[in-house]
Amino acid sequence: MSKVIVLYDGYSKIDGNDEMIANCTCTLITGLHNIIVDTMTAWDSEKVLVALQKHNLVPDDIHYVISTHGHSDHIGNNNLFLKAKHIVGFSISHKDKYFMFPFDKGEEYIINNTVKVIPTPGHTLCDVTVLVTSTSKEQIAITGDLFEKYEDIEDSNIWLEAGSENQSQQFRNRSKIADIADWIIPGHGPIFKISKESRQTLQNQFHENLLRINSI
Repeated sequence: MSKVIVLYDGYSKIDGNDEMIANCTCTLITGLHNIIVDTMTAWDSEKVLVALQKHNLVPDDIHYVISTHGHSDHIGNNNLFLKAKHIVGFSISHKDKYFMFPFDKGEEYIINNTVKVIPTPGHTLCDVTVLVTSTSKEQIAITGDLFEKYEDIEDSNIWLEAGSENQSQQFRNRSKIADIADWIIPGHGPIFKISKESRQTLQNQFHENLLRINSI
């Protein structure tokens, strides 16, 4: 099984000048492979290094770097991990070698028997979610900005205003991930447990969006 450790909780807010203040949640997965998910901004390199040191790790110990999408607050320190294979959205690479993989066809990329990468477009057209079977055998979904934070389950405007390149896909994939996960680590907030009520809310939102589309 794999252990999931949130190194830093993300945050996001709109300030008084119509600017967004934001940084992403940064997560470490240990087990068969050491994996870091979403490496924050380029100004956070020291924070990332210190967080790894607390778990007796250095960048060369990391096997995979996964950025749930390519926005700058999720890729800022990927360059620290030069021995790792990099997955940035639908792109998989190491040095100048790129590995073709059909995320766009819905295929799941299996890292090991407890960690896989699932295509979940919406926020961007190439978003991915990392699904982990934890040491307690629960399913933990590291979703990036598919979910901004817990509050966006009841208030869809939070994630809509944060930007969505395909709202219909995002409604669909939010419901899909909630149906298979026990816990969600969102892009800009602390980890939260998915309840039966939250699953139903997300399913209702997905179906209501379908009805709106079909009525146009």
